[in-house]
Amino acid sequence: MTTHEATPSRDPATASEGAPLAFWGGTLGALAPFALLLAGVITLGIAGAPDERGFWPLLVAALGLGAALARDRKAWSEATLGGMSRPIVMLMVLAWLLAGVMASVLGASGLVGALVAVARSVGFSGGGFAAAAFAVAAFVSTATGTSLGTLILCAPLLYPAGVALGAMPSVLAGAILGGATFGDNISPVSDTTIASATTQDAAMGAVVRSRLRYALPAAAAALVATALLGGGGTATAPATAAHGSALLMLLAPVLVIALLVRGGLLVPTLLAGSLVSAALAVALGRVSPHQLFHLERASYTAQGLLLDGLERGVGVSIFTLLLMGLAGGLERSGVLERAVAAAERRAASARDAEAWIVVLVSLAVLATTHAVVAILLAGPFARDMGARHNLAATRRANLLDLTVCTWPFLLPWFIPTILMASMTRGHSADPTSTAPALGPWTIGLWNLHAWGLLAMVIAAVAFGWGRRKDR
Repeated sequence: MTTHEATPSRDPATASEGAPLAFWGGTLGALAPFALLLAGVITLGIAGAPDERGFWPLLVAALGLGAALARDRKAWSEATLGGMSRPIVMLMVLAWLLAGVMASVLGASGLVGALVAVARSVGFSGGGFAAAAFAVAAFVSTATGTSLGTLILCAPLLYPAGVALGAMPSVLAGAILGGATFGDNISPVSDTTIASATTQDAAMGAVVRSRLRYALPAAAAALVATALLGGGGTATAPATAAHGSALLMLLAPVLVIALLVRGGLLVPTLLAGSLVSAALAVALGRVSPHQLFHLERASYTAQGLLLDGLERGVGVSIFTLLLMGLAGGLERSGVLERAVAAAERRAASARDAEAWIVVLVSLAVLATTHAVVAILLAGPFARDMGARHNLAATRRANLLDLTVCTWPFLLPWFIPTILMASMTRGHSADPTSTAPALGPWTIGLWNLHAWGLLAMVIAAVAFGWGRRKDR
């Protein structure tokens, strides 16, 4: 789900240094803030699924409840600030801000309109374009190993272009998110792939090869369903010729993808992409320096595409900071460690062990909202319990990774769905865009690939599918 260049700032297994953080009401008290958040998210989602800013008050209320229920408010404050200040959180905040700048400049340059013209000329429209968007996002996420980076790079271009060509917005957005899910699950440079393999002492090559038996059927089903269901939108793009100078703006995202594939760090790479996109737009005459940045002396304000782009990342950044603060308090409570101990006493067979691995890593990712943290928490249990029941290391790694690549890409309070929702907004730089803003609830429901992966997990545990072959 995240970029492979950063890992959590501490091992969650030892995060509760000293005595665990105690809450009034015990385990129920520790879980109460997340229950409040979940109830609020579901209520708002049914009412209309607002953008990430709509969840800010819920997170503040959940943090307030956590502070009220914590027996030691100083320890709770330290845990909350520790969750917010993880390097990976700061990494993604910077990435969203910089990516917003690049997306803003590319949108104003007319690149989306040029892509629409090219797609129309080769016959891509409706469901066909939605299926192609899934394939493009899957390729980028597999090459770069980062689902969030894929959304940042691909969504601002593919989403408005696809809507203009008659793709159903909800299916198209779900397809882009699904493509990002694919690479996060199978890429050898994805942080979840690395974490699942290393925690189980499994060979990386064997893990990736064996995981394809689950990922490819889910991807094939998602691709076909997207092509069949992705049409039905209203095509708004006129039949126009592609502007060659606008198409040259593709050099900026291509540069970013190439640098990431070669192992470049996400933030410096996005900084380079932002600078190149701005320089290209001005050099090609697609935007003026005044459009990039200027001062409004009458109102004492600064305006321009650069500031507009930075502002696009504010909503998801604040959401992430608050959410990771909430997760920090839960990690320090020791609730997840107690759940692992209880599961160890109940697994009596290989199927039981697999089921408990899936249940515990699901609980961990639902509670912490962080895929790698969840794998690190559940990893020792999966390794020890799985070994006692003769589950191969690759099998254990696959169960961990497949599970954490479902919930964060389906449910509306996780960063991937929130980020994709934010990417459907902010097309004001292109006044011709008719792409509607979508909520994370809707987008998650239409992530057909993640639903396919969930079906694979259920089949693997219930029927033992792949148990003997994952070696």
